Amino acid sequence: MSVTDIPSPAAGTAGRLPGFISGMLAAVGLTGLVVILLQTFNIHLFGLFPLLATRYYYVLIGLFLTAAFLAGPGRPHRTATMWLDLALAAMALICGGFLAWNAEAIITEGWAVVAPLPASIVSGALVLLSLEAVRRFGGPLLLVICAVFAVYPLFADMMPGFLWGPSLSLVETAAEHAMGTESIIGIPLRVVADTLVGFIIFGCILSGLGGGRFFMDLSLALMGRSRGGPAKVSVISSALFGSLSGSVISNVLTTGRLTIPTMMRAGYAPHYAAAVEACASTGGTLMPPVMGAVAFIMASFLDTAYTTIMLAALVPSVLYYMILLFQVDLHAARHGLQAGSLDGLRPLGGILADGWPHILSLAALVVLLFTVSPARAAYYATALMLVLAFIRHRRLPGLARALALLRELTGNIAYLVATLCGIGLVVGSLAITGVGSAFSRELILYGDGNVVLLLILGAATSFVLGMGMTVSACYIFLATVLAPALVELGLPPVGVHLFILYWGMLSYITPPVALASITAAQISGAQALKTGVMSMKLGAVLFILPFMFVLEPALLLDGPPSAVLPSIATAAAAIIVLASALEGYAYGLGRISGPERMAGFVAGLLIMTPDRMSELAGLGLLALVLLMHLAARRRRSRRRPAA
Repeated sequence: MSVTDIPSPAAGTAGRLPGFISGMLAAVGLTGLVVILLQTFNIHLFGLFPLLATRYYYVLIGLFLTAAFLAGPGRPHRTATMWLDLALAAMALICGGFLAWNAEAIITEGWAVVAPLPASIVSGALVLLSLEAVRRFGGPLLLVICAVFAVYPLFADMMPGFLWGPSLSLVETAAEHAMGTESIIGIPLRVVADTLVGFIIFGCILSGLGGGRFFMDLSLALMGRSRGGPAKVSVISSALFGSLSGSVISNVLTTGRLTIPTMMRAGYAPHYAAAVEACASTGGTLMPPVMGAVAFIMASFLDTAYTTIMLAALVPSVLYYMILLFQVDLHAARHGLQAGSLDGLRPLGGILADGWPHILSLAALVVLLFTVSPARAAYYATALMLVLAFIRHRRLPGLARALALLRELTGNIAYLVATLCGIGLVVGSLAITGVGSAFSRELILYGDGNVVLLLILGAATSFVLGMGMTVSACYIFLATVLAPALVELGLPPVGVHLFILYWGMLSYITPPVALASITAAQISGAQALKTGVMSMKLGAVLFILPFMFVLEPALLLDGPPSAVLPSIATAAAAIIVLASALEGYAYGLGRISGPERMAGFVAGLLIMTPDRMSELAGLGLLALVLLMHLAARRRRSRRRPAA
């Protein structure tokens, strides 16, 4: 289990590597983890540690870019490219080692501007290695995007309008990318090195100690016997698992293999069951306490504490899963679907008795996030989890399992480092040329100060980029070029950044890409396109939610309780109305007609609008719909005896 936005290919292949490569991967990973621990806890050792910050980043690039080439083969069949993979791994280690050795000279002598010939050669090699790593782990489309931006400074002076920027030579561009502080070792990579590794370790060990199975059993005990129970179990288990993994696809593959067949046995159509799991897994990126790599990158971009991001995301994430729960409950009510067969369902008490170490570890992580630095909180929580697991089971994982976890952990970190080195080239080029800030100014002029227009433009841009990029890549790009424009118009900075993240995330359930829907469809046996369309229908309200919280800061817990509580209540009421309209079934009323559904949908939109008059208009329309429905029911009851 990783905290990335898609699962690491390395994690999936680590167990099938040739023996000597598998051993090398474990050795490189162990060395990297020792370096990270010494640096994180500021341990003085042999006069070498703690390292200079940039030296530390180059050491990690050298180690984990090496691991990336060991764990992620260039071709599906390892034997065809084994020697090439080993050569690239050696080159990555040499490049990282050279830059780490000369870290002080890079800063004091300004090598990012004027570099000696060996440093220029190493810089060019590191850029090429970063692009190859992106190809292996991010796919060809992300490679093209990163490559175009990597060479952008070469011809920036030939671009028109706001795309113009000062040009650099090939050597200068490579030096800025490799030895500057805004490109390869920019914010994304620094966040991984300084903060995120601890959470990856926490997630891997939690999964290795049976955390995924515990969350599934807990969800079954809580929701399994209710109306439409299997679908609710899917929503709850994906929320719990996703809150720690932050990984959409691994969430689908982990919980979906259990929930989708259960839903189908209970009477849900295959494409509907897959759509429920896809929507539920997608929300994990937004669910505290661990929201994936992008949340930590967001905290760094905003120069704020991670707990601020976590608290701001709490209400939107709860509303996200409330929407899904209401949708599946109303769907079950309309179609008469019940809990289904749950033979052998374990009692809640027994589940809690077995899984209390997971609960205490998670609670400790949340408390520690507010009391110590996020960089150290996850390590303390992991140590506590191991102690509690030993107390509960009187044993820890054996050597073979520990090595497997080490390889999985190394693969996950390698995936992040490989991907973010490439994404750093994009951010670096925008910073080097100044195009990023120019793009923001152009957006403000284009929008003519219209907040709603810019939000719609931002939503569309995030959505389109989210189709071809990972959520992290999409967010980093738009946080650089789009977020400043929206913030300058007076929108809350945290809300703007969550808005961008949210819309990039929704591409996982929307055709034509819809990776989460496609993955879930493979499990259910349904058609991928049909599942994607159903995911859009099921998640229709989810496309409205980002506009709610970015225009209403109270939903981000920004304001006094007297403002926050009414806003949350209004938002909850609005999503119940919208869910009822979409499903054609309302609590207390039963099935509702087409005109009533349309009027109810409009009423829900008005209620969710952060304007008092719009809310009153929505409530008035809702009352009118209710009266119309009751009047129609009375007329039907009068006709029935005569019939």
